[in-house]
Amino acid sequence: MAKTAKGELSYDIIRIEKASRVRKKVMTTLIYIFLTIWGLLVLFPFYWMILTSVKSYSTYNSEYIPKFFTLAPTLQNYVDAFTAVSLAKYFTNTILFTVITTAVMVIVTVLAAYAFARLDFAGRDLTFTIFLSLMMIPNELVIITNFVTITNAGLRNTFTGLILPSITSVFYIYLLRENFAQIPDELYYAAKVDGTSDFKYLMKVMVPICRPTIITITILKVIECWNSYVWPRLITDDSAYFLVSNGIQEIRENGFGRENIPAMMAAVVVISLPLIILFLIFRDKIMAGVSRGGTKG
Repeated sequence: MAKTAKGELSYDIIRIEKASRVRKKVMTTLIYIFLTIWGLLVLFPFYWMILTSVKSYSTYNSEYIPKFFTLAPTLQNYVDAFTAVSLAKYFTNTILFTVITTAVMVIVTVLAAYAFARLDFAGRDLTFTIFLSLMMIPNELVIITNFVTITNAGLRNTFTGLILPSITSVFYIYLLRENFAQIPDELYYAAKVDGTSDFKYLMKVMVPICRPTIITITILKVIECWNSYVWPRLITDDSAYFLVSNGIQEIRENGFGRENIPAMMAAVVVISLPLIILFLIFRDKIMAGVSRGGTKG
């Protein structure tokens, strides 16, 4: 009887394990199906953008029912994107704006985060709390204040006016400050015993340790600058200072025209491609930096 009961118990355990494995496989399959469908929905606009950009103007207009493929792709729209409008000028402006803004922002962020994380000065915690409270202020109010300040300073339609309001970020300072705070104090005290200055300790110890987060901040800032629309559109009305994000509206109004959708899509593809390549190259570093910044201990 004991052997029979033990055999039935073993059979029940095996049956439960098999049922558990089946449920796990079913759940995994459903999850992958859902993610596949979701991925297709997310990627479809990009596919449609690229597809439209390789259709000729006549082909696009002759399609009463949009087709999901084309048998006669053309690159003429991409040629027109650089010859019929000032897309190259917008690219140059955007690269200049992005590089300068990102470089200055990284310097300001690193120094501010180090001061809040490591330096001991009166009112540090209170100052940081007040600093964080700035994140509660709506961006619209900040834009209005910045617009008045830049206008009164006579910096409209200048690269200085474009760059100055974007050289700091409360969130990036907070993210890097939390990263710096995870570095043991013993390293700092040992460095000070050896006569190391604060700046040298920052550059030789803290920056190398927190490099993934700094790289993440840099990449996110580049994306932010490249996609910036409201502020450049507000502070510049001279096309010589347009960036690609707001220059695309100028292209639509005074370049290809509202009807030439394939040419517009070609310009959008060209504008989007650098960011897509940047993210694909550095996606692992972005995720590593964000996860590191959100981990204590």
